Amino acid sequence: MSDNNHEISLQQAIDMTTLYRQNKPANAPICETFEKEAIDQLMSATGCAYLRIYYGMKENFDSDAILVAVNADNEDILPSALDEDAVNSGDAIILEDGYRCPPDCPPKSVLNSED
Repeated sequence: MSDNNHEISLQQAIDMTTLYRQNKPANAPICETFEKEAIDQLMSATGCAYLRIYYGMKENFDSDAILVAVNADNEDILPSALDEDAVNSGDAIILEDGYRCPPDCPPKSVLNSED
């Protein structure tokens, strides 16, 4: 993987989130919020070097972020392997069910509202 610091300007973030809100599918969230403790636990998996976000869909067709730890070889670190290419780790977890907006939205900011 490249040496990307992943940073963008506030204006780029505003432009991107505005465009997304204007064009998002009906059941797609504006954002999801995860508790720091859950992220810390995910990132503390043995060998974790990256965070990967998959997008999944529940039976009611709501889309959700699915977070997994990733090692330096770009492999998912999973608690049990159905995927033969994944790395098993006894301390690995998978996160989902963030506080989804809507309906559980944060206070208004330049990243989540037109105001």
